[in-house]
Amino acid sequence: MYTNDNRIVMTLDAGGTNFVFSAIKGNQEIVTPVIFPSNSDNLEKCLNTIKEGFCIIKKELNAHPAAISFAFPGPADYKNGIIGDLPNFPSFRGGVALGSFLRENFDIPVFINNDGNLFAYGEALAGLLPEVNTNLKNAGNSKQYKNLLGITIGTGFGAGIVINNNLNIGDNECGGDVWLLPNKKFPNIIAEESVSIRAVQRVYEEITKDNSEKSPKDIFEIAEGIKLGDKEAAIKSFEELGEAVGDVISRIINVMDGLVVIGGGLSGAEKYIFPAILKELNSTVGTFDSSYYPSLQMEAFNLSDSSEYIEFLKEKSNLINVPFSNNQVRYNQSKKTGIAISKLGAAKAISLGAYAFALEQLNKNEKKLEISL
Repeated sequence: MYTNDNRIVMTLDAGGTNFVFSAIKGNQEIVTPVIFPSNSDNLEKCLNTIKEGFCIIKKELNAHPAAISFAFPGPADYKNGIIGDLPNFPSFRGGVALGSFLRENFDIPVFINNDGNLFAYGEALAGLLPEVNTNLKNAGNSKQYKNLLGITIGTGFGAGIVINNNLNIGDNECGGDVWLLPNKKFPNIIAEESVSIRAVQRVYEEITKDNSEKSPKDIFEIAEGIKLGDKEAAIKSFEELGEAVGDVISRIINVMDGLVVIGGGLSGAEKYIFPAILKELNSTVGTFDSSYYPSLQMEAFNLSDSSEYIEFLKEKSNLINVPFSNNQVRYNQSKKTGIAISKLGAAKAISLGAYAFALEQLNKNEKKLEISL
């Protein structure tokens, strides 16, 4: 979708440390990204940096951009372009009308959303969802997926939900806010406390009593045997994160029913995280009469594993007779979901999601204008 669209959208990857500015046309980055320090503790410097970054990108373009679209951390009133009280942007306390600021300076529409939503949207339109559907078709399987849950794991725990190829923002712009869902291991604690960089560090420290504040990269290299440390504790740190992720995914997938894609900095430890996720998804839950049922109504497959992917693509159905008739109908006995690590990478998926979201909103606005005329 939008691969042949000639409209240009300027984008921003907004981090607490750096801002990365770029522009996309036809789902392709068309300029060399510009990187500036975010100056997140100084509002005037921060806003001037954002303005300067987009000015530089605009000068590189051979046509007038149609919009600005990017992800920015919440809490926020995204519809009105107002960013709220952010831990990583102390100068934004009290709310900053960032969208209006940019509209007044560039005189084009501005769209802001959170990274979880845009990650999921990018994967739904140009990542995992179309890839799986193409592979199913090529394998002779008539099944096609329209729904996707995108999970981001890094400093925090984010997500976005796409239903029937439409991004579910929610009535209060809270769609996909998984970070405060219940925590399986600590019922009165939010899920993010077990699904984040600090979670991996906390578990390793609790097991080893090592207070040296090792980074997740350090802990991963200990698990790999590259660095000295407690290898079993390092592996356990990632496995516990995977268990918590799997529990949250099972809650959501049982409601929205679709594919799952995971991105973010911690997804690089998938060899330790994924088995725990799949174990949780394929576990059972009981009833008071001692009956047990699968946690999911469908079987979960690891699409990052080639052999499981092949099995996932197989169509398991058969023809059954219509009662008192010579006709037959196909009976699909196999319900499946697939979970995979993002091949696009979180940054690219978010940029493509921002691009597609902007064009979708522009198209809607054009239709409204046509109707009013």
